[in-house]
Amino acid sequence: MSNAKVLPLLEPDVQGVVPCCPPLTERPMNAEEAERAARMFKALGDPVRLRLFSAVASHEGGEACVCDISDVGVSQPTVSHHLKKLKEAGLLTSERRGTWVYYRVEPSVLAAMGRLLTVA
Repeated sequence: MSNAKVLPLLEPDVQGVVPCCPPLTERPMNAEEAERAARMFKALGDPVRLRLFSAVASHEGGEACVCDISDVGVSQPTVSHHLKKLKEAGLLTSERRGTWVYYRVEPSVLAAMGRLLTVA
């Protein structure tokens, strides 16, 4: 059974990707856009979370078992805490398969993050 959910940061458009907010150089963000972007960047502001996000994003096949990415220098409960925070920010989705949980980064999330920081 999958516990994946729709990512709150994105709504599909014709190209399949709309950033949570406009590129920073396009116009000032409104309060709602700034709140969504801040949640995303706050989640990535921790070095352990950034390493976990990178490990999942760069893993072969676009998904990683928690058993393959948990060697980041902290205890397993701490890894679980950080993965939960990344999921809450809409950066990761997960699926339980037997005793293991597999995480993936939706390609649209990476594209939207890139568009946010792109010069218009």
